[in-house]
Amino acid sequence: MTTHTPHSSGHAVATAGWGKWAVTGAIAGIIASLAMAAFAMIAAATYQGVGFFTPLYHIASSVIDGEAMMQSMEAGMAGDNFVFIVGPAIVGALVHMMVGAGYGIVFAVIAKLAQLRGAILVAAGAVYGFLVFVASAWVLLPLTATILGGGDPIRDMATMVGYPTFIAEHILFGVVLALVLIPVAARRAAHR
Repeated sequence: MTTHTPHSSGHAVATAGWGKWAVTGAIAGIIASLAMAAFAMIAAATYQGVGFFTPLYHIASSVIDGEAMMQSMEAGMAGDNFVFIVGPAIVGALVHMMVGAGYGIVFAVIAKLAQLRGAILVAAGAVYGFLVFVASAWVLLPLTATILGGGDPIRDMATMVGYPTFIAEHILFGVVLALVLIPVAARRAAHR
């Protein structure tokens, strides 16, 4: 038979709360990564003219060869914006969602520690999205390219996408991430 002291029981509740908050952050990060991907794909098919699915293939080229990305870009520049190659599209989507989940967990923990809610949470999300852009463009993507052998397409992703678009994508990620967390943060504040 196990006995729980009030202290140990409180610790279990606190730990469970952090676990739930991390899972919530991961889910919010996945949702935000999907919004970001939708923006990137619309930009790629419209004003960038490199093909709707190119962003997925670009991300996938961090772990598989970049042939699908090149095919999509060439077709997009020739006017065919919808070259779909199943395997690389799935790989790109999965990689993007996993990274989004990781960033979502980090932001959720920060939001919980700082007790962010409402408009402050959304503003913090926008700032966080910009910081994710900075970390990605100048540290994480070059590091990923070196470690996984993705080469210049990954190392120079921000340049290839275009800095204004890449920044907008990341700020959108942060804002959507925060918007998804608003109801959870409000419930948490109400239960204090």
